[in-house]
Amino acid sequence: MKADLHLHTTASDGKLSPEEMVRLAVKERLDVIAITDHDTIDGVSPAISEAKDYSSLSVIAGVELSTDVPLGEIHMLGYFLDYHDVTLGNRLNKLRASREQRALKMVNKLSDLGMKIDLKRVKELAQGGSVGRPHIAQVLLESGYVSTFKEAFDKYIGRNGPAYAEREKMTPADSVKMIKNAGGLPVLAHPANIEDVETLIPELKNEGLMGIEVFYTKYTTEIISRLLTLASRFKLVATGGTDYHHFQDGVEDLIGTVTIPPDSVKQLVAAGGEQGQEMLRRLLLKTN
Repeated sequence: MKADLHLHTTASDGKLSPEEMVRLAVKERLDVIAITDHDTIDGVSPAISEAKDYSSLSVIAGVELSTDVPLGEIHMLGYFLDYHDVTLGNRLNKLRASREQRALKMVNKLSDLGMKIDLKRVKELAQGGSVGRPHIAQVLLESGYVSTFKEAFDKYIGRNGPAYAEREKMTPADSVKMIKNAGGLPVLAHPANIEDVETLIPELKNEGLMGIEVFYTKYTTEIISRLLTLASRFKLVATGGTDYHHFQDGVEDLIGTVTIPPDSVKQLVAAGGEQGQEMLRRLLLKTN
């Protein structure tokens, strides 16, 4: 079984449309993917519709929420969401509007620093989806103000950069509750560099956290081993994915290149309510 449970499309800051993502997943012979765009579920419905033409692929309705802590950001993945939930949609729309307001503030700050970029071009790159800092980085790159995405973040738009601006804040606990209220499964994203993660995890588990992302792009064997120990200790599902954007500095981390143990995928899917049970039946038929 081959899965990738962390993928971004043009609904947020990815380069491929949801439909293109599905077709790529089929080409790469994946069995399960999750569409996890930043603060939006707009890519889920078109991906699921496209996947109906391919019996080999199952698509999980997901999201990646950005949350704030004193020293940075923590991201929370949500799986098997009710993507028709009105309350969820309204909340995500507010987060999306906050992202657009932040983009305007950052463009103005960059202008004050002598870097004139066009907000219209930033929104054009977002293609109607959720506006993110990678879109601003892309315009800085196109305008010749930086030579790489990394330079854009390191010098200007990273959290401690002179052009950084805040957006609407949400705590990690808030994001867990939001995902749970939409019928989803909350999973802590790329946790290896989170400060005091061993203190944070039990707090979030009390709110309903059910997994942590263990198998992740560029994680070493040592990091994976440490995170597996945490997952076992706190009885959490160990998930994984590439965090695929196909967007930065011309370097493409191919979809599905992170190996996730089949038992981990099955454990996540089995917890996914009616959506998950039907998906699990399909997966078991394929693998037996």
